[in-house]
Amino acid sequence: MSESILVIGAPDLLAEKAAWLDELRDTKRSGENTLEAYERDARQFLAFMTSYLGRPTKLSDLVALRPTDLRAFLAERRREGAGARTLGRSLSGLRSFLRFLERRGLASSAGAKAMRAPKTPKSLPRPLTVDDALAVADEGGALATEPWIGARDTAVLTLLYGCGLRISEALDLPGDALLDPLARSMRVTGKGNKTRLVPLLPAVSQAVAEYRRLCPYHLHAGEPLFRGARGGPLRPQIIQRAMARLRGALGLPESATPHALRHSFATHLLAGGGDLRAIQDLLGHASLSTTQGYTAVDGARLLSIYDGAHPRARRPRAALSSSEPVR
Repeated sequence: MSESILVIGAPDLLAEKAAWLDELRDTKRSGENTLEAYERDARQFLAFMTSYLGRPTKLSDLVALRPTDLRAFLAERRREGAGARTLGRSLSGLRSFLRFLERRGLASSAGAKAMRAPKTPKSLPRPLTVDDALAVADEGGALATEPWIGARDTAVLTLLYGCGLRISEALDLPGDALLDPLARSMRVTGKGNKTRLVPLLPAVSQAVAEYRRLCPYHLHAGEPLFRGARGGPLRPQIIQRAMARLRGALGLPESATPHALRHSFATHLLAGGGDLRAIQDLLGHASLSTTQGYTAVDGARLLSIYDGAHPRARRPRAALSSSEPVR
C-alpha cells in the first residue's frame, strides 16, 4: 500500500480524526504508544481507501463502510508483512475511530463490529527462576565499564524485579525519586498516565542509593533519575544490551529480558501465596486477565497454596464413625 498520495481524506474527515485522537489522549488517557499506533493505523486505512476509491476518502464513505472493505485493508496489510497482533490492533483502532464518528452521527461502526479479529498465537510470558532473577538483580552491573554505570544498571534491574515496574516506568522516574532511605512505598505513573502505589524493598532503596552515591551527574527533580554515559536520559536499549551481556555471563535463555523481570515479580509473588488482585494493582493492569497472563505457576505449587489457604484443607473433616448414617 502506498502512502505517496498526499491527500488521504477530505478536510472534515481529517479534522474528525484529530478530534478522535484528542479524546483518546485527554479523556481516555491513552498512552503515547497507543496514540501513535492508532494514528498510524487510521492514516494507513485512509490511504488504502483513497487508493481504493481513486479519490480522497470522505465521511460519507465511512457511513457505507462494509466488512469487505475492512477485510481488503487487512489483507493488504498482511501482504506487507503485518502479523496477527498488528492486524488485531489495527482493527481495534479503526473500531474506536468509527465508534467515535458514530456517537457524533457521522458514520456507522456496524461493518467493523461484524469483523472478527485475526487469531493471534498465544505466547505465555517466560519468567526467570527465583535464583536466576536474584542473580540478575545482584549482578546487574558486574560487566559495566565504570563503577557508576554498573551501579546504575543494578539499580534499574533491581527496580524491575523488586517493584514489578515496566522499563519505561523505571526510566521515567524523576531525579528526586527514592531519596528517603526509610520509605517503604513510592508512587509510579504508568500507562494511560495512571498512578499506583508500589512497595519498596530495602534492597531496592539500597541499590538506588548506591547509584546516587557514584553517579557523576546532579540528579535534579525536573530531570531523569537514570542517566546515560554522557548525562542524557538513559535509553531502554542500554538496559536491554546490559541484560544481553548478563544472559551470556550467567547462562540464561534468550527469554531473559528486562521485561521478563516484571513477569518474574508477578509469578514469584503468586507462587508465594500473593493475591492475584493485589498483584494486579501492583502491576498497574486494568484487567485481571492481563495479570493472569503475566503469571506462570506450576500446578503442584498452586495445589500447595490451596492446601494451605482453603478452610477445608486446613481443617479436614473428621471421618464418619460407623454409627453415623451415610447420606
